[in-house]
Amino acid sequence: MLPRQDLYPGYDVLAKRDGPSWNAKTRAVLDERLAIGPEMRRFFDEAEWMTLKALAARIVPQPADREVPVPVAALVDYKLAIGEHDGYRDATMPDEREAWRQGLRALDAEARAQFGARFHELSTWAQDELLKLAERGELTDAAWASMPSKLFFKHRVLGDVVKAYYAHPTAWNEIGWGGPASPRGYVRMDFDRRDPWEAAEAKPGREDEAYAENLRVGD
Repeated sequence: MLPRQDLYPGYDVLAKRDGPSWNAKTRAVLDERLAIGPEMRRFFDEAEWMTLKALAARIVPQPADREVPVPVAALVDYKLAIGEHDGYRDATMPDEREAWRQGLRALDAEARAQFGARFHELSTWAQDELLKLAERGELTDAAWASMPSKLFFKHRVLGDVVKAYYAHPTAWNEIGWGGPASPRGYVRMDFDRRDPWEAAEAKPGREDEAYAENLRVGD
């Protein structure tokens, strides 16, 4: 495996916390997210939790050397525990809580039927094979009931897991995003232009320059 390239060396979006980029509401929301630890579980039972963690690891795999991994499963669990909803859903889907419980149970049932073990006990290859089938709507175990596996994958797995990942500051550092930027906002919106308080990308031959600039983004 090739070494992971840090596109925004030296960048830490949390350096903006007490500066003019973020208002009190943004700080409060981020503090709430950062308080969620990787093993914090309030909604799912133990069996569902193990399946969710394995599922999240396949949808958004993270570098093994990452100091602060995004607690994806815990963020999904937290959203459901506090009753936060999208405000809309496909009419053929149950509500978000039931869809997740049913979908995770169904994934385990499919794993047992096809590979003789629970989803989290499978190899990553077998897990990916099941997820590909789910994406195509080709998982049809009775445990799915009336919920199509394709819609579970599209609306709940991709929707909730990917959103949870990119709602976390660790992911913001990875993509060089500075957050909502309220009240400061963004000014230089043209192609390949950036404000001084935005992250600098490490272009070939200019890595040291980007690192130095990124140390100043919280100013």
